[in-house]
Amino acid sequence: MPNENRSTKEPFYPASHIIAYEQGELGEEETLALFQALVDSGLAWSLQGHYGRTAAGLIQAGLIHAKGDTTNE
Repeated sequence: MPNENRSTKEPFYPASHIIAYEQGELGEEETLALFQALVDSGLAWSLQGHYGRTAAGLIQAGLIHAKGDTTNE
């Protein structure tokens, strides 16, 4: 089990989180965490266009940060 002892947070599994997002089951905080993880992993730019456009908009709005940009942390 990944990260079992590192944190009380649920581990990140992109496919299950993407499905939950597409079904409208994520709140705002969870959605931002999903898109931050997708940007950090590079998946935001290789999934269908919606994900890249949404990630770019969230970065521009300052809600998440570009990979390697730690100014918002």
